[in-house]
Parts: sequence; structure tokens; C-alpha cells
Amino acid sequence: MDCVFCQIVAGKLPSETLYQDDEVMAFRDIHPLAPTHVLIIPKRHIPSLAELADAEASIIGHMVRVANQLARQEGIAESGYRLVVSSGRDGGQVVPHLHMHLLGGRKLSDKLC
Repeated sequence: MDCVFCQIVAGKLPSETLYQDDEVMAFRDIHPLAPTHVLIIPKRHIPSLAELADAEASIIGHMVRVANQLARQEGIAESGYRLVVSSGRDGGQVVPHLHMHLLGGRKLSDKLC
């Protein structure tokens, strides 16, 4: 198991876990890009958004619901936040395991590229 996120799910690497259920896990990013930077991942290894099977599509909605809950918990729901899902190397995906970034806690740039 070379996937760093799979190792976190398995408890082999430490994380500051903020949420966990049977399907997903959320933890603080160790290299935050904003005051609040949380990663939400499926516990099941899915390499990227592009490789998400039709039968697995509901996981994205669940990840968004968890992100919304965490935004309220972190106190950034009112001021605003960003959710980012990158897919593939050219899309900026660094870890080959589907994941969503929850970013907030300051005014984020309105430039996406």
C-alpha cells in the first residue's frame, strides 16, 4: 500500500482527524494553503475523479455534505469557503487518491488559474 491516504485510513500514518464514518474521512492538510485546510477522502481507494465509477458517484455528494458540516464546525460557513477537487497530474492532483480540499478562514483569490 503506497497510497499515503490509504495509509492514513488504515491508521499507519498519523492525522488530525476531524470526521470519520464508514465511507469517508476528513483531516487537516499538513501543508495548509489557508487557515482552514481540510482534506475529505473516500476510505475506499479511488485513484481520481476521472476513475470514479457510476456506482461510486454518490460518494461525491457525501463528501460535499461532510465539507459543509465541517465548514460550520470550523466557523467558516458564514464568511465563505472553497471546495476543490483536482483530477490527474495536469489538473493539479498530487496524491493519486480522490480527495476534496475545504479551504477558508481568509479571503481567497477570485482567480482560479
